[in-house]
Amino acid sequence: MKTRLTGAKAAHAARALPRARRPSTKKSAAGFQTLQEIVTAARRNLSRELWDHLSGGSESETTLRRNRHALDSLALRQRVLVNVTGIDIATTLLGRKLSLPVFLAPVGAFLGMADPQGAVAVARAAVARGTTAFISTAAKPGLEAAAAAVNEPLIFQLYVRGDRKWVEDILDRARAGGYRALCVTVDRNYYGRRERDLISRAAVREGFGDPRHQASLNWDDLAWMKERMKAPLILKGIATAEDARLAVEHGTEVIYVSNHGGRQLDHAQASIEVLPEVVAAVDGRAEVLFDGGVLRGTDVIKAVALGARAVGVGKLLGWALAAAGEAGIVRMLELLETEIRTTMGLIGVTSLTQLNPAWVRPAQPVVQTSATSAYPYFEEATSARRKK
Repeated sequence: MKTRLTGAKAAHAARALPRARRPSTKKSAAGFQTLQEIVTAARRNLSRELWDHLSGGSESETTLRRNRHALDSLALRQRVLVNVTGIDIATTLLGRKLSLPVFLAPVGAFLGMADPQGAVAVARAAVARGTTAFISTAAKPGLEAAAAAVNEPLIFQLYVRGDRKWVEDILDRARAGGYRALCVTVDRNYYGRRERDLISRAAVREGFGDPRHQASLNWDDLAWMKERMKAPLILKGIATAEDARLAVEHGTEVIYVSNHGGRQLDHAQASIEVLPEVVAAVDGRAEVLFDGGVLRGTDVIKAVALGARAVGVGKLLGWALAAAGEAGIVRMLELLETEIRTTMGLIGVTSLTQLNPAWVRPAQPVVQTSATSAYPYFEEATSARRKK
C-alpha cells in the first residue's frame, strides 16, 4: 500500500527508494575483519532513506530496541580448564545439516534495492557457507531464480497476496522449484506503521493484491497450505506459548519465534524474552527457530542456550548485501562463525548440544540500545561525522 499524502501542499512527494550505490568488490569483502566494518560499508553505500527502511522499526521503535536490550540483558557464564581445541558448531534443520547455527532470514523488496542480484546473491551465499536461506514472496528476481542459482533446496516464505487460486499457483511454483519447506509469516495481518518510511515519503508498498487475504489467515488455511505444498510447515512470528501449542497441534514442524525485527507490533516483547516460554510449550514436539536483534556471535549462543536450534539474521543480512553483495554476505557469515567459535571456546563449550539455560544469567545492560548498539566503533564514528 503506497504512502498517501493528505493535502496539496505536502512537504514531499511520494518517491521510490533509491537503489544502493554499487556494492564493494569481492576483494574488498575479504578485507573486512569485523562485522562493524561491514555495517560501516553498508551505511556508506545506502542512501539515508534506504538505510532507514532496512534499519528502522514501527512507530516508536520500542520493539526494535527491546530486541537488542533483552539480548544485552543476558550474561554468559564462563567455565575454564576445558579442552576446547575441537569445537563443533553444526546443527540441523528439518533433518539437514547446517554448518553453523545461523540462517538467512526472509527479507523482501530491499534485496533488489541493495544489489541487482538480490535473492540470487542471498541463496548463493547461504549455500556457499553451508547454511540455508528463506526466500521471501517479495524478494527479487523471484523464487525460481533463487532456487535455480544453487544446488541445495531452500525454504520458501509466503505472504498471502491473493485468493486461494493465487496461493495454489505460488505454492505449486515453490514446490516445482524444489523448495523443501514452507514458511508462512503470521505476524503481519496488518502492515506495521514504519514511520521512517512515512516521514521520508518513500513509496514503500505492502505488496500487490488485497491485504485482506493476509489479514484473514486462520489455522485451517495453514493446514490446507501445508497439504498443497506437501512439505514441512514453518510458522514465523510466533510470540506466545499459547500460539506455539496451537501450532504444534495443527501439525507445524517448526516454530519460528520472531517479532519481525520490531517492524510490526510496537511495544511487543523482545523475541529472546519469548523464546523460553515457546520452547517449554513446544516441549520437543517441533523444532524452534529464532530471530530478533541478532548482531553478534554471542547473541547466537544465548539463543541456542535458551532452546533455539538455529538463529536468523535479517538486518545484518541486508547490511552485508549492501556492503559487498554476495561476497559481503559470505564474509558476514564467516565472521559470525569466528565469533561463535571464539565464544564457545571462551565459555568452555565444545558442542552446541552442551548449551542450555544454565549458561546465561540476567545482567544489567551497559549501553543505550539501538539498531546498531552492538557495534561501538561504528556508532562512535557515525557520531563523530555528525558533529563535523
